[in-house]
Amino acid sequence: MTKNLSQKKCYMLDMDGTFYLGDKLLPGALEFMDYLREKKIDYLFLTNNSSKHGSMYAEKIKKLGFNVNEAKIFTSGEATTIYLKKKTKFRRIYLVGTPALEEEFSSAGFQLTDQFPDAAVLGFDTTLTYEKLWKLCDLVRNGLPYIATHPDFNCPTESGFMPDIGSFIALVEASTNRWPDVVIGKPHGHIVEAVVDKTGYKLDEIAMIGDRLYTDIALGKSGITTILVLSGETRDEEVEKSEYQPDWIFKDLADFVEVLKNGSCS
Repeated sequence: MTKNLSQKKCYMLDMDGTFYLGDKLLPGALEFMDYLREKKIDYLFLTNNSSKHGSMYAEKIKKLGFNVNEAKIFTSGEATTIYLKKKTKFRRIYLVGTPALEEEFSSAGFQLTDQFPDAAVLGFDTTLTYEKLWKLCDLVRNGLPYIATHPDFNCPTESGFMPDIGSFIALVEASTNRWPDVVIGKPHGHIVEAVVDKTGYKLDEIAMIGDRLYTDIALGKSGITTILVLSGETRDEEVEKSEYQPDWIFKDLADFVEVLKNGSCS
């Protein structure tokens, strides 16, 4: 597998902490997109958050100053639909998710039902009710195939954190003594396989850019090149101690673009 970035045909970009932080684009964000366009290199914005669909993220990024098509936003929710269609025959789904995730599944051809479903899917549900949770636990306890869109315990907000799907997974496990049979999102390789299915690129043609070692950089175990930017969560001194080592490290996207333009990423 080549680590030569000049041979990459598609970059997967984390968003918060990599491309923007809160409501501001990070240094080099627009310059990096200009570079990709000039060199005719493809990209996808990649997020574990399954509570929103691509159009919602596209709208935010447009407001920040970059006009992006929603087809360039890839969520763990969409990755889950790709996984289910490719790897299973499950088409009747009990889905614990937001209306946006329900729309994603329905548009992908799944029948959403609480009557004799083929599988239960847990997403990041900010509209969660006790009734939904109770039904999910009953189905999981009875042995129904059980899939989660991603593993994050907390979702960052401007004021701190909100409980994410990992917190719900822990609750279901406490009640049923079962962990999901499959977890799709970063750092699990299923989301990389879904990107390959969506784009047609080979693993050595793809690189992941992100600010988290344990999600973005951990995707390297799937066979892709990883690039850590220090513009978000990870501090430089944390890298050496981590079991997940990036192939490349840059201060931010501005630093990365400068190196790319100098042709020293081979």
